[in-house]
Order: sequence, then structure tokens, then C-alpha cells
Amino acid sequence: MFRKVIKDIDFIIENDPATGGKKNLAARIKTFIIYPSVHALINHRIAHALHIRGFRFVARFMSQVSRFFTGIEIHPGATIGEQIMIDHGSGVVVGETAEVGNRVILYQGVTLGGTGKDVGKRHPTVGDDVMIGAGAKVLGPINIGNNVKVGANTVVLKDIPMGATVVGIPARIVRINNGKADLHLVGADYYVI
Repeated sequence: MFRKVIKDIDFIIENDPATGGKKNLAARIKTFIIYPSVHALINHRIAHALHIRGFRFVARFMSQVSRFFTGIEIHPGATIGEQIMIDHGSGVVVGETAEVGNRVILYQGVTLGGTGKDVGKRHPTVGDDVMIGAGAKVLGPINIGNNVKVGANTVVLKDIPMGATVVGIPARIVRINNGKADLHLVGADYYVI
């Protein structure tokens, strides 16, 4: 777990200009002390280990205590990768069956939640190298591809392909692989022309 904590801290230092961007002992200690993201992820990893071993009440209790102190609610059943940054953190919610890849940035107010209509897998799967902007809601058992950017306050209810940038309510693709998307909406799916 220590290795994962260091990776999370270094990822925060690389991606948050407020840290100064230098990976040295002083920056790592400062980040460890003042970033609620680090505390929430440490608590989640312990709670997740307890959850998968059947100690569900203790795991859930730990997640609620962590939420009280950090403002970040991560269900102990959620699967979280490495190098995660939850910037500012307040109001972030990650549901029980959510899966979050590596090198993911979540800003304040992000919800990886359910719609209330699904059973079993109810929450999103987020790929690697994804940025989800402040206040965005990603809902249901959908897939967010690798290298996706979700704009602030966007509501995502459908799968998003790799390399896309989405904005709006409901989410619409505005770019794919850093180029302007030439898309037509046909039925419920996006098609690239």
C-alpha cells in the first residue's frame, strides 16, 4: 500500500500546480498532510480490503468516517486504480460497483453513481488517463474509455469512446483524439463520420 500512496502523491504533485511540481521529500510530506484525496484513498484501500474479505460493516463504517473527515465518499466495494487525484474533493461520490482506472483526475462534486434502474453492476467503469470535471455526473453501468475528458457539470448517461471530450446535459462528444468531432446523433448512439 505504501507504494500506491507514493504513486498517488507523485501524481498529485505532477498535476496540481499548487504543489509546486517538484517531487521531493518536502513536497511529498506537504501533499500527504494537506490533501484529503490522499487520506480518502488510504482509507478506501483499507476499507476495500476488509470489504472483499467479508467485513462489510467495518468497511462501510470506515468509509463513512472517511467521508466525515474528507468530504469524499468512496464505497468500499468500488475498485480504484493507482495514481488517482481527487482535487479539492468535497462532494465526490464513488458508488459500490464503480471501477476507476489509473491516472484518473476527479474534481470536486463528481458523482460516479447509479440511476436506480439497474441491479448488479450499477455504476460506471472509468478507463485510464481520464479527467472528469467539477460537478460532472457519470451515471449507470456505462463505460468511459481511456483518455477521455468530461467537462464540468456534464451529465454522462451513455458509453463514451476512447479519446473523446464530452460536455453538456446530456453529454455530447465535441472532440475525439484532440480533433474536432464530425458526429451525427443517430437514435441513441454517436457515430463518427
